[in-house]
Amino acid sequence: MTMRWRFFGFMMLLAVAVDADDELLGQARDRFRSLPKDMATADAPTTPERVRLGRALFFEPRISADGTTSCSRCHLPTLPAIDGLPRSIGALDFHLPRNAPTVFNAALHSSQHWDGRFPTVEDQARTGVAGKGFGNSGFDAVKARLEAIPGYAPLFREAFPGQVDPINDENFGKAVGAFERTLISRSRFDEYLDGRADALTPAERKGLQKFIEIGCVDCHKGVGVGGEGFRKFGVVADYWTATGSTVHDEGRFGVTNNPGDRFKFKVPGLRNVEATAPYFHDGSVADLPKAVRVMGKVQLGEELSDDDVASISAFLGSLTGAEPAEYQKVPTLPSGGFPTESGRR
Repeated sequence: MTMRWRFFGFMMLLAVAVDADDELLGQARDRFRSLPKDMATADAPTTPERVRLGRALFFEPRISADGTTSCSRCHLPTLPAIDGLPRSIGALDFHLPRNAPTVFNAALHSSQHWDGRFPTVEDQARTGVAGKGFGNSGFDAVKARLEAIPGYAPLFREAFPGQVDPINDENFGKAVGAFERTLISRSRFDEYLDGRADALTPAERKGLQKFIEIGCVDCHKGVGVGGEGFRKFGVVADYWTATGSTVHDEGRFGVTNNPGDRFKFKVPGLRNVEATAPYFHDGSVADLPKAVRVMGKVQLGEELSDDDVASISAFLGSLTGAEPAEYQKVPTLPSGGFPTESGRR
């Protein structure tokens, strides 16, 4: 009888554990979604011709004023599409005001940049290349450089057939956007959401449960585990006190001039977050556990225990996905020189 009761007790505990795992998976599926195959839309297709052109343009430094800066300077293939700096540095040693987030999965976000000033990756690409980060005062300089490189004209014609003058800012944005929309980085968390419960370790599942229970998921949800809408950074305490930030960036207020948007930022997507330090809009925190602790304190009013921080950090590690194959190798670019702003070659 004793052995039977022990076996019965073991089976009961196993059933309870299975039920708990099923319940957690159900909670996760209610709040998150697994990544799609790509991020194309009807208005933003990922045709092979656009992706091929966009990939070249993304890695092309000759579109900048000093020939040193491409999109990839802030989104390196040797890192998970970041530069690892607190705040990025562009052409002519121009220091950008904020940290560069990864472009992996970014096209799924509701807007682009920390203050959400760009609705889509296409808008960000065409506007960014014409600005100070590339040392440019408009797209005309970019157009002149691209026209001086013979290999680009046929690539633009193939990507945008039938157009008399396809080298323009709109098509630049569409091409780079098409490439970025292929940059899906699936992780074990996607396998978990697709139904494989053991894709996450017990420690990661414990962290997922805590992530849901304490309210992180109220902002960090959906397919990007964030990337949707805006929230004040510092709901219950000033963020700069916790992070040591020396500049009090007012976030979206700089775009809208609406007092209600002061210190609001786009909720960052947390996919690949373990690999994309430093953290926050100003890169003020160097490691993930501290970032988790800061968020608990200033957003939720929670003084997280070491165990809670470790559990949540473990879960966030499960969001690290494989680098897209087309991102791992820099493409061979069309040969040719480029004119500077003054016209010198």
